[in-house]
Order: sequence, then C-alpha cells, then structure tokens
Amino acid sequence: MIKTNAMRILDLNKIPYQEISYDDKLTDAISIASILNEDINRVFKTLVTTCVKNKKYYVFVIPASKELDLKKAAIVSNEKNIEMIHQKELLPLTGYIHGGCSPIGMKKQFKTFIDDSINDFDSIYISGGKVGLQIKIDTTSLIHFINATVVSLTK
Repeated sequence: MIKTNAMRILDLNKIPYQEISYDDKLTDAISIASILNEDINRVFKTLVTTCVKNKKYYVFVIPASKELDLKKAAIVSNEKNIEMIHQKELLPLTGYIHGGCSPIGMKKQFKTFIDDSINDFDSIYISGGKVGLQIKIDTTSLIHFINATVVSLTK
C-alpha cells in the first residue's frame, strides 16, 4: 500500500498505528464500524471549521456517529460563532478531501479538539488520509501528538 501523508508522519515520529483498508465507496460511519467489527462510537471523524469574523480555523475530532455541537465548539475555541468550512475549501486548506480528512498531516496544524468520549477507549479509528483507509491509533498517543484539547463536543 502507498503510504499517505498521515502514515508517513506517524512513521517518522515512531508512533505505532494499524492501517485498515476497505471499500472506498463506503463513507458512512455505520458501514465502516461494521466492516471494522467495532463499536460505532470508536470510529471518529475529523471536521474543519472556521470563525468567519477572524478567519481562524479549528479542527474537531468526534465520533462519526455523532453531530458536532457548534455552540460547544464556539465556546471551547473562545469564538462567538463557529461554522463548518465549505467542502470546496477542504483540499486547499488541509491537503485532504472530504471523507479522507485526517487530524494528522494537514498542510498546517490548526488548534484541535477531540470529543471527551475518546476517554472511553484505549484506541480509536481515524481517517488514514484518504477515503477507504482508517488508522487505529492509541488515544493517548493521538492526543499528545496533535496537541489536542479533550472536551465535550457533541449534541
């Protein structure tokens, strides 16, 4: 398999992970969790947001089965208003496409928050940097490596 940017960065920093490939036509959390034979709450997605007023960007990593609470997101990022970026902005901003966005290896490291449900698991699944690829990674390693703040983020 060709290594993604996220995988190369983890390798370079000697952070262990497990790569899992699956049919890249599957993008919904329920199908991915089913293929992985895992609890749906253990599969996380990476969301990129912006504060339109000051053009600051923030990354939120939450269970794929949940919805980001934008009010909580605004509070934890000390902004009055946070909104999702437009899908067309994702690739130029992060280097990743929709469905393959990883919190590891973006073009620029943005302030990142992870939902506190991560504390329920020793490891979670995140995008490996392309559609059809998940990375299983130790939660503590992930939190420290991306310098994430762990807080309640979902509705």
